[in-house]
Amino acid sequence: QVQLVESGGGLVQAGGSLRLSCAASGRTFSGRTVGWFRQAPGKEREFVGRISWSGFSIYYADSVKGRFTISRDNAKNTVYLQMKSLKPEDTAVYHCAAQLGSSWPDWGQGTQVTVSS
Repeated sequence: QVQLVESGGGLVQAGGSLRLSCAASGRTFSGRTVGWFRQAPGKEREFVGRISWSGFSIYYADSVKGRFTISRDNAKNTVYLQMKSLKPEDTAVYHCAAQLGSSWPDWGQGTQVTVSS
């Protein structure tokens, strides 16, 4: 099992930036793809993007492509989500998750991002 803890959320004005971190612990983190997801009030959870263990394979949802960047530092067991040009519609609780096979069994508790207009 992998324990994941997100941080870095907060309140920012539209057009601003935030960087979220996802710190992992547990021996089974090695080799795992990590994804970012978000859920706004009253909406379904939305996939934001994912990064492979090597960092060579990164995929983004169309809604964030060109504005968000995912990176990772495996020496620190940390994955980052750099968010720029934030919009009010980016307001949500952001979660990171570790993939295992085709599923996402390990999740963090989430961090709130609020973008004011």
